[in-house]
Amino acid sequence: MIDRDHIARLLAQRREGFSLPQGFYLDEAMHEADVRAVFETEWLFACNACEIKKPGDYLTLEVGSNPVVILRDRDGQVRAFHNSCRHRGSRICGKEKGRATRLVCPYHQWVYELDGSLLNARQMPADFDRSDYGLKPAHVEVICGMIYLCLAETPPDLSRFRQAITPFIAPHQPDRTKVAFEMTLIEEANWKLIIENNRECYHCAANHPELLASLVEFALPDDPLGPAQFQELIARKTAKWDALGLPHAPADGGDEFRCIRLPFHEGALSFTMDGGPACTKLLGDFTDPDLGSVRMFRAPNNWNHFLADNIIHFRVLPLSAGRTSLRTTWLVHEDAVEGVDYDVNRLTEVWIATNEQDSDLASVNQRGIRSMAYRPGPYAPSEFMLTHFTNWYARQMEAFAGAPAPLRVAAE
Repeated sequence: MIDRDHIARLLAQRREGFSLPQGFYLDEAMHEADVRAVFETEWLFACNACEIKKPGDYLTLEVGSNPVVILRDRDGQVRAFHNSCRHRGSRICGKEKGRATRLVCPYHQWVYELDGSLLNARQMPADFDRSDYGLKPAHVEVICGMIYLCLAETPPDLSRFRQAITPFIAPHQPDRTKVAFEMTLIEEANWKLIIENNRECYHCAANHPELLASLVEFALPDDPLGPAQFQELIARKTAKWDALGLPHAPADGGDEFRCIRLPFHEGALSFTMDGGPACTKLLGDFTDPDLGSVRMFRAPNNWNHFLADNIIHFRVLPLSAGRTSLRTTWLVHEDAVEGVDYDVNRLTEVWIATNEQDSDLASVNQRGIRSMAYRPGPYAPSEFMLTHFTNWYARQMEAFAGAPAPLRVAAE
């Protein structure tokens, strides 16, 4: 049961720049509050537009207890609906993805058009008005090939995010891609630990040998920990990107989002074991494979890498206080041919290894937080993005919980 006063009191205990109080990671009631306060109110990254290219293509997901279907209608428009029949609530689309000419509830065969309108409801009386029983829609936005979903009645404004990231991502032309591989990992940790782990590379040197073959650990072009060699690399790459008209300086996303272009290690071109190309057919109209990576993150549930030869999306959805779903998709040019232009194993092996290593780290973190000795600890300066995320999260929960009620004192 959600106790808003308890949440407010935990927020009052929180120290900025420190990990969160224990209850935020462990309590099942807090999981319910997270779903209500964050996942049922915010824009969520759902999937890629290239996954539903043709009319009738659909993909399903679960946001808390809300089954949702995202599809492309007959006019080519992307739509989202609650995946719940207006008859007696049964889930309609049971598969994770597919293609349908109509949406048919398997229980009593109510039939819906791809725009959500009810076409047929057999055995209903003559005065039954089908127009009152269309599927309940959800808000949906497509930004640079990424489909965002919002279940709130009145969604937050996405215009600042759209405007800031589009110059970075549009040159990669995500609309001309296809999914080369996807995987879903169920992690034994709270969703916030998955995000926190992704928001820092303090742990990378000791845990991610495959990733560090190409990824530079530094998150900012002027990172004070960056050696002279890194600064020289940044200077050369940014001069090149300026000449190509590719933005690279950090976007002003505040605590909500981040977008920046950073180079790989000298000589590395992509996230592969040897740093060489992952796909020989480059994205969009690129001719140069050495464009670094656009690193993008948006609270609460996605981070992304946009390279010259592929795009990687990561989607986080909480399942319980201690379990989280992480879906990863690898996109290549729509005309790239497997076995000719790319090899799936070479394309994916770095991040498959990294995802598994991060999953282990997050589960160990979750188990340690259960200790009676746990107390929130301070972030290192290089973990500044954790401060951004936890500040963002705290504001969401403050808006949900409000101020704590004054403690009652028994009269003497």
